[in-house]
Order: sequence, then structure tokens, then C-alpha cells
Amino acid sequence: MKLLVDSGSTKADWISIDESGKVLFTTQTLGLNPEVLGKEEVISRLEDKFDISHNKKNVSHLYFYGAGCGTERMKNFLADIFQEYFTNAIISVHEDTYAAVYATTPKNEKAIVCILGTGSNCSYFDGKVLHQKVQSLGYIAMDDCSGNQFGRHLIRGYYFNKMPKDLAEAFEKAHNLEADVIKHHLYKEANPNAYLATFAKFLIQHKEHEFCKKIIYSSMQDFVDFYITQYENCKEVPVHFIGSIAFYLREELKEVMDKNGLHLGNVLRRPIDGLIQYHSLNK
Repeated sequence: MKLLVDSGSTKADWISIDESGKVLFTTQTLGLNPEVLGKEEVISRLEDKFDISHNKKNVSHLYFYGAGCGTERMKNFLADIFQEYFTNAIISVHEDTYAAVYATTPKNEKAIVCILGTGSNCSYFDGKVLHQKVQSLGYIAMDDCSGNQFGRHLIRGYYFNKMPKDLAEAFEKAHNLEADVIKHHLYKEANPNAYLATFAKFLIQHKEHEFCKKIIYSSMQDFVDFYITQYENCKEVPVHFIGSIAFYLREELKEVMDKNGLHLGNVLRRPIDGLIQYHSLNK
């Protein structure tokens, strides 16, 4: 039994397949980002799902693609936990961009592959190897055009009294905006980045409002300027996107890409289905 996992900070999609690629079960856990979780919380999230805990000794291979796995230290930290939990499995941990590459990019094709979800990332795939020019420092310093950054923009706009009254009233109805509640989630709870990203739904729902529109387009332009144009051949290869932010704002994304002379490639909400085909063909 193989386990394929695509994990962001908010949630992780799990699919179990047999040697022929037949799906045995699918499930979902909370995200397993090693940058913001400790060992006990990771194990707790695994134990919380019967399909995972009940089959942990039957797993022969675990292919984990996750947010927060961009450094060797974080990869090894998570791999050690998985090896202890899935005792009979061969463990493979990669950063989430590899899942995006395998889901969007035909074999041996060159492309720039981006993630716009709870967090954000951008890499160049030369057909064989993934290259990254920007080392992510996480949601506090980076994650441009991500769900958590959108949430931060909305909260700041509301608390600095820059959000128009009509939008602020709608925002108050949609979310508990008491200062103590927000601070508790940001500084006392696990996954503050995922909490911030929950506000992004409001931004998308009100994307035609000028206040929201300004945030969306300026953030997308920042992502182009700071991430995509790091690669000299960015106008010569397709630029693929994975993630809910890219998926639900794909029309706006297309406008920004066209404006910058970039070719928008595939835009997918999640890569997990593409991983089934990839791992079935690459035994």
C-alpha cells in the first residue's frame, strides 16, 4: 500500500493506492507543516483519522509533499516522525512544490510552477530538477499573494480604519473580529498562518469591491515581481499554478500575467489527483 499526501498548512489530502494504482481510500487531516507544528501535534493529527491509524503497519511507501518542507532540517524532522509511525514504510518527504510540478507539468517539459494557497511559493522545473531562487522565510516575512497574506491585509485594513464602512460591516458579520479573539488565534493557537488564510474567502467573495480589488491586483503584481521574474526565461515557458487562491482568482491572475507578458499555464485547485497518475506510472 502506498500513501500519497499533499499537505498545506490548512489541510492535507491523503490517498492510498495499491501497486496497480487503484484507490483504496481517501481521507483528509489538518495540515502537517513542520515549521509550525511539533512532534506531538503531528502524531495527534495522524491518530485522529481511522483510515490512517488503522493501516499504519500496512503502508509500504509514504510519499509526502508538504508546505514547510523546503529545508533539509524540516524534511528530516518530519521524515523521522513518519518513520516512527509508519514502521514498515519507505519514507519520502518533499516540499509541496514537487507535488505541484508532477500534477501540472508534462514529463520532461520546462515550466515555472507556483503555489498560491494558504502560503505561496515559486520554482523553476527544467524538466528533471527543481530550482528555487527564493528561499521562503515563512508567512511572517514572505508568502506574497497567499491566503494568509490576504487575511493580514484585511485585518490591518479593518483595524487601521482604512476599510470602507460598507465592507467593514460585512466583515464584522462574517468573522469574529474582537481583538482578544484574533490575538489568541495568532499567538496562542497552532497554525496562525492557516487562521489568517480563513479570511481570504471574504476577500474572494467581495473581489469586485475596490478595496479588495486593490489588494488582489497589487499582491499578484508583487508575486510576479518578487518571485516569477527571478527566472530569466520566465516569458519563454508556461507558468503553472496550484492552490485555492490561484484557482478562485484565476481570471484576475490571467489579467496580471498577460499584462506582464507571461504565459499562464495550468491552474489547479489541488494536485493530489495528478499524483495518483504520476506514482502509478513511476513505480
